[in-house]
Amino acid sequence: MDMEFYRGKRVFVTGHTGFKGTWLCRILVKSGAIVTGYSLPAPTEPNLFALAGLEGKMTSVIGDVRDFKSLKAAFDAAEPEIVLHLAAQPIVRDSYKDPAYTYETNVMGTVNILECVRQSGSVRSFLNVTTDKVYKNNEWVWGYREDEPLDGYDPYSNSKSCSELVTHSYKVSFFADNHTAISTARAGNVIGGGDFANDRIIPDCVRAVKDGRPIIVRNPHSTRPYQHVLEPLFAYLLIAQKQYENPAFSGWYNVGPDECDCVTTGELVDLFCKKWGKGAEWENRSEANAPHEANFLKLDCSKLKAAAGWRPCWHIDEAIEKTVEWTKVWLDRGDIPAEMDRQIAEYTEGTK
Repeated sequence: MDMEFYRGKRVFVTGHTGFKGTWLCRILVKSGAIVTGYSLPAPTEPNLFALAGLEGKMTSVIGDVRDFKSLKAAFDAAEPEIVLHLAAQPIVRDSYKDPAYTYETNVMGTVNILECVRQSGSVRSFLNVTTDKVYKNNEWVWGYREDEPLDGYDPYSNSKSCSELVTHSYKVSFFADNHTAISTARAGNVIGGGDFANDRIIPDCVRAVKDGRPIIVRNPHSTRPYQHVLEPLFAYLLIAQKQYENPAFSGWYNVGPDECDCVTTGELVDLFCKKWGKGAEWENRSEANAPHEANFLKLDCSKLKAAAGWRPCWHIDEAIEKTVEWTKVWLDRGDIPAEMDRQIAEYTEGTK
């Protein structure tokens, strides 16, 4: 895609201090967009936002999407043309620990940002980022399509299903005139440099090798649509651009890897150990009475491929390689903004 589209565009990003949000803001700033982010403080320490060199290059507002008054003040000051909603409580296991907070953030946070859009006259394009886990998971071997039933099992997945329904209701109730194009994007599991979250497999790998201990894998046979973080981010930007230019493009889109890159967690960790080199090893350690998680999940992304000509760029081998490269730069106290820009440039070159 031609990122010149974003030069000078006013873009509002919720969840900008998170893993995906930080990479997204780095792409947008590099492309010349006028970016405002609204988010809680970075959720981890270390945190990617502090490492990414974005301070002074965008407007960063610290706030809670559950706080409508604060959100609207930041939103109105930004007068955005494009809104990308990433703010969420994103961890399945954390949603079991605090389901009320998960629903408040993921459902009412969506209501609040859509209210800001509804009351605004400036927004042309709105994208709500949800998850592949919104679907009722029947554990079948083919990929879910956008018209499959929504019914996430755990509080995180279910709250994202609700967020999809909220978006659809607002779309048909308040944006039927197409002045503002509304879409959702259902992405698979993302990996990449700078993810320090708890209870995610690649951050667990990084913490283990950093500390010189084996990587613990609790469910090596589960299959997930793993992809490098840049894959869905550029897909989000493509959707937002396409519907900005033509509101008829708006809708619901899966964003995931090709079938050859849907691997088990054990295969993913094998690849990580291979790319990392000496000292990286893992062991299977299942947990008794662990909360439910899906064992098999794939996405059918033919809709976005047909509608926009989108294709994944990096296979899983390259995705792990880029993650390891970034991590080693970080451990060596290297130039993180330069490494992020290098990987963004490599990715965009590969899509041409």
